[in-house]
Order: sequence, then C-alpha cells, then structure tokens
Amino acid sequence: MTTRTQRVDGRSPDQLRPYSFERGFIKTAEGSCLVSCGDTRVIVTAKIDPSLPPFLRDADPKQGWVTAEYSMLPGSGQDRIRRERNKANSRSLEIQRLIGRSLRAMVDLMALPPVTINIDADVIQADGGTRTASITGAYIAVHDALRHLQENGVVVRDQQIECFKNGLPIRKQVAAISVGIKDGVPLLDLNYPEDSTAEADANFILTAEGEIIEIQATAEDGVIQPDQFQAMFELARKGIGELAELQTTTIRA
Repeated sequence: MTTRTQRVDGRSPDQLRPYSFERGFIKTAEGSCLVSCGDTRVIVTAKIDPSLPPFLRDADPKQGWVTAEYSMLPGSGQDRIRRERNKANSRSLEIQRLIGRSLRAMVDLMALPPVTINIDADVIQADGGTRTASITGAYIAVHDALRHLQENGVVVRDQQIECFKNGLPIRKQVAAISVGIKDGVPLLDLNYPEDSTAEADANFILTAEGEIIEIQATAEDGVIQPDQFQAMFELARKGIGELAELQTTTIRA
C-alpha cells in the first residue's frame, strides 16, 4: 500500500508497531510470554490443570480443553482500573471468550489428554490492541505448554500419561491484529489515540496463511464500504504474516 497519512507515532499506514515476545517470562507456568506491542504490555501464561470443566468430564471420547481469562491491572491505563474481585466485567468476559475461541482453533482438542490449558492474559500497560496482543502472545504460551506436556507427560487421576509421540497437536498458527479507518485511510495496528478516534475499526484473528478464525468489525461513524473492508482485510493479512514470522522465530530461539 502506497497511500500515506500522518500518524501520531510517525508510522506508515501499513506498518506494525514494534513487537517483541519474551518467552518463559513467568517461570512457574508451563508456558508464558511477555508481549510488547508499541506501548502495550501483556503477560500471557498457559497453565495445565489435570482436570476438565464439568461439561466435558463425562464426554466420550475424552478430549482436552483450552480456556482463557483476561484482565487489565489497576495501573495499566491512564486512570486507575478497579480490580475485578468477584467476576469479570462485560468487556473482560467478551475478550476472554474471544481469546479462548481463537486458541481452540489452534489446538486439536481430541489429541489432548483430559486436561485443561488455562490461558491468563494480564494487561500491565495499555495503549490499544490489548486483545490482539493477548491472542498473538497466547499462541507462543500455549505452544510451550504443549511442548511441556510432550516432554514431561501429565499425571491425571494418579496415572502418568505420555503425550504427543507424533508431534504437537497444533492445527493452525494463530495471530491477531487491529485495522482501522482514519480520515478515510485504512491503518494497520491501531494505538489508543487512533482507536479512540477511528471512523471504523476491526480486530482480525487469522491463521498464518491468512485464513479467517474470527473478525470483529464496527463502523463507529457511518458504514464500512465493501472496498474499504477488503482493504482492511488485506492490511490485516500483511500484518498477520509479519507477526507469524516473529512468533516462529521466537519459538525456535
């Protein structure tokens, strides 16, 4: 894309913010990752629970499960955010369900032993894109949790179970990115000032090959024209390709 517009941080319309992934950030989790995305920071952990949620305990054949929780810590925004002490607020519930759905697209649940992989995404600093950063980092954390199962097995009901002799049960590589329209121009990877003033914005959860897992799109001012949406989708595919390369490089390091 050659169209230029002035962005608050000087990026071109098709340019990602600086991204980095620090694996093993939480030593007590089977998988973890600190995601840095511009000024956004998210800690993602993947912990293995050798049990299943009630709705799967009597399932036949047995399968595993992947689920997620999401929260913004009190100091992560400009104003102090109240802790979600008793239950998640509606925004957090919507985001954690999105994270769970996205990562279940990654894993072959029927190949898992009867365990739950619990993903926790904790935002420690927010400048837009916290849900997309959570999903992209969760891919790395869940990958490492699966590797832990492969190397160590798991004890379920006092029985040691070996895992994944034929390779990790990963169906798809998953990442997520936001795209918005500002002054009529599609912009990749919105920070907070852009997201809060965009005419339209969307979160794209795609595979590394550009296949659609989920899209959340909203016209904040008017409508999104089909040609605009196509341009947003192509920008998202470009960004996801770059993020997938960085995920792969991080995992192989």
